[in-house]
Amino acid sequence: MGNRIEYKRNGQPVGAHLATPPGPGPFPAVIVIQEWWGLDDHIKDVAERYAREGYVSLAPDLYHGNVTKDPNEAGKLMGALKREEAVKDLLGAVAHLKAMKEVRADRIGVTGFCMGGSYALLLPCRTKDIRAAAPYYGEIPDEATLRNLAAPILYIYGDADFWITKDEVGRLEATLKKLNKPGDVTIYPGAPHAFFNDTRKDVYRQTEAQDAWRRTLDLFAKHLKG
Repeated sequence: MGNRIEYKRNGQPVGAHLATPPGPGPFPAVIVIQEWWGLDDHIKDVAERYAREGYVSLAPDLYHGNVTKDPNEAGKLMGALKREEAVKDLLGAVAHLKAMKEVRADRIGVTGFCMGGSYALLLPCRTKDIRAAAPYYGEIPDEATLRNLAAPILYIYGDADFWITKDEVGRLEATLKKLNKPGDVTIYPGAPHAFFNDTRKDVYRQTEAQDAWRRTLDLFAKHLKG
């Protein structure tokens, strides 16, 4: 169902995993943004899941070939990633999807996890081409950035997260309300950071992950399939 492709952004190649539903389409699309480990098998599997749900799914390789299971190396890779370069890669992914005949160009969503959750919340603040966003336990932008949020969001969070604080999530809720931006925050008591990742038995929480998946599918069905 999926395969590795390259797309261009400003003439530069970006690798990605592309998964497409069977049939001629056109289909809505979802961009899936990696954790700090890189474009690993878990993220590819998530992209495949979306394809089975009827979405063209594109997972860009923001590390351009680097993948690791070592948290120290992952931290170095994430630290070396320049935010604006990653945003350009993601905007290139949007442009690539819009140009695909299999894609409904006005029905593109984004999701991401950990580091990818940060970019999944940032991307709809940078482009109006994103119609819905489901960031999982990512960093929260400042209010000035959130003023540009152009799509409804579903922010997924476990309150045992060691990376994102409860205060930050509370700030997101308050800012969305203050700015009158459409969005919901779902908090899972006792769930740790990365609880959606079913390849990590130390943090995976099946019940919470399945509920978050259902809620995310509901969000995308409402805003991308209509």
